[in-house]
Amino acid sequence: MEALENLTKAELVKQGAESRVYKTTFFDRPAVLKQRFPKRYRHPVLDEKLTQRRTVQEVRAILRCRRAGILAPVVYFVDYSSHSIFMEEVLGTTTVRDHIASFQHSDCQDLEVLAQKMGSILAKMHDEDVIHGDLTTSNMLVRHRAEEGPDLDLILIDFGLSYISSLPEDKGVDLYVLEKAFLSTHPNTEKLFQKLLESYSVSSKKSSAVLKKLDEVRLRGRKRSMLG
Repeated sequence: MEALENLTKAELVKQGAESRVYKTTFFDRPAVLKQRFPKRYRHPVLDEKLTQRRTVQEVRAILRCRRAGILAPVVYFVDYSSHSIFMEEVLGTTTVRDHIASFQHSDCQDLEVLAQKMGSILAKMHDEDVIHGDLTTSNMLVRHRAEEGPDLDLILIDFGLSYISSLPEDKGVDLYVLEKAFLSTHPNTEKLFQKLLESYSVSSKKSSAVLKKLDEVRLRGRKRSMLG
């Protein structure tokens, strides 16, 4: 594909353990290219199968979210031979991490609105049996619908560790990952995260079993911490 041959025109913005992320264009539209690279320590055949599966899972999770009305980047093109995904570059946004940091020391009700929105969106995602796998406040974007005002959109990004599962345990672990990341990144926001869970509880048709599993995962985490 010509676009893949012209990576010299793309700007590398992030490199993780499994992939590189570039800013580029796709038929003159601002785009993000995510490209998984080989793991040299794995057997080539096994590596190819695992990388292929990861790419398929990521695209499937994004498409399932979008079909359910959950905001996520538009997938423009997938090249499975090079494990590359061209996606919409979501413009006019800030990360939830930066958004919370900007309001955390004020009396603004914006954060409670955001927490409620996060809870309802994650409930809808889990009701679709999508497990994000890497929920952090850096992997969610906020976009205000007006210059000033409380209305906002929440966009989920970075589905690289996502998969499909109906198990309450997997959904509970997803929330636990977010809770650990949330409270370590944003100290003294326990009440805010509780608002998120309350919104999740009333928004999800399956929340009771999931939140029960979340409590079990928390307990296991505390026991591991005590054992050192």
